Amino acid sequence: MSEIVQAKGICRAFGQGNARRLAVDGVSLRIDAGEFVTVVGPSGSGKSTLLGVLGALDRGFEGELLLFGRNVREMSDGALARLRGDRIGFVFQAFHLLDHMTVLENVTVPFLFTRKVMSKQDVMVVLERVGLGDRAGDKAGGLSGGQRQRVAIARAMVLRPSLLLCDEPTGNLDAVTAAHVIDIFGSMHREDGVTVLCATHDERMGRVATRSVVMVGGRVGSGVDGVEVQQG
Repeated sequence: MSEIVQAKGICRAFGQGNARRLAVDGVSLRIDAGEFVTVVGPSGSGKSTLLGVLGALDRGFEGELLLFGRNVREMSDGALARLRGDRIGFVFQAFHLLDHMTVLENVTVPFLFTRKVMSKQDVMVVLERVGLGDRAGDKAGGLSGGQRQRVAIARAMVLRPSLLLCDEPTGNLDAVTAAHVIDIFGSMHREDGVTVLCATHDERMGRVATRSVVMVGGRVGSGVDGVEVQQG
């Protein structure tokens, strides 16, 4: 099974001197193609910071990180941007939509940063899959929280990524909407073969995952009964 993520001894600190704090402290983690991995742990445990590093959004880390077999430290900013655009999708708790643009326009924003091409009909297929085909022309600012998250998922799906990184994707959603979103992620994993890495508080996400790791105090370690733990 091919490795998508190979992280060794990852540390990420913020602040200087006595105020320096390790948000991620010596984490080693391997994720193979076809896995659905959840990272669980309390608020402030470093889950979001770790995802930022593993998604090559944050280069201020110590340690070694290989993505799709390539050493992130040896890649230029442009090469990393192309790698993210071509192979990685991101879904965030805060949605990060452009409210003045339509749903369709928001979903097609990733095409500004990649050489991939997709027809409007293909984009509409993605919107239909997340249940928003009839809202393509609506402004994103007028949607509910659940609809906005589904737009964000469609935006991540549209380039057919190999790796999907999700940071608390159900954190701002009610229970029913969250369940729908989790079903979408499960479908992407099962039917499309997308590798998923998700930081979450939602125990239901773990039910569709193939593996979970626990993060506490910036470290990967034990602490949750019944959850598989991958030590560095």
